[in-house]
Amino acid sequence: MRFKSTELHTKQGQMSKLKQMLENLKKTIEVVDFLEVGFNLSSRPTAFDLILQTHFKGEKELDLYRVHPEHLKVLNYIREVISETAVVDYQMV
Repeated sequence: MRFKSTELHTKQGQMSKLKQMLENLKKTIEVVDFLEVGFNLSSRPTAFDLILQTHFKGEKELDLYRVHPEHLKVLNYIREVISETAVVDYQMV
């Protein structure tokens, strides 16, 4: 995810808030098997700011997560502060 704000103090505050919101989803949505949030270390201009990695038993659980009310609340905040995302939903083969 890439944040809209480039002002360091604002961006850091938004990153911390979003990290906490995302980590709380693991506690409130039981279909989430694994959830990890990381911050970017790279100074490259093409780098994104934050990564979310989640694991689910299968696509059914992922679909339940997508429409869960707590996840939708986080999505509303993401729409406020994030300018760009890249998503990869994949299955281990």
